[in-house]
Amino acid sequence: MRSWTHLSRALLLLGIATFLGATGASAQQQDVRRIALKSGESTELRDYSFITDCRSIMVGTPVLDVLEGPDELSITLTEGTVIRRDRGCSTPVPGGKVIATAKDVAEPREAKLTIRLNYSTKNGPRQSTSVFIVSLFP
Repeated sequence: MRSWTHLSRALLLLGIATFLGATGASAQQQDVRRIALKSGESTELRDYSFITDCRSIMVGTPVLDVLEGPDELSITLTEGTVIRRDRGCSTPVPGGKVIATAKDVAEPREAKLTIRLNYSTKNGPRQSTSVFIVSLFP
């Protein structure tokens, strides 16, 4: 009888672990955004800023690294102010936007784009990475 209880508990815990493991894997895949661009079009990929208590701690402009991406895509930073509503802030802070522009696209193509922003802040160097699946069309 006692071994039956231990076996039931073990199976229950195994089921919970399997469920949580599957949920974690799908959450990681949701971080990838999909975008589609035709030749000559541009789109905003993300805002950038670095704040603490709704005040910028960013020193200068971040450095953009394109770690992986198609040659037909140009990635640029535009400086400006942003409102970090995701952090509960209502006042503009220094920052900007990351813009992707499709250059001369000869044939339809899908590629992975991975970018990294390296920030200098008052608290030292920081970085953030974003991943996109890009569909390019002529």
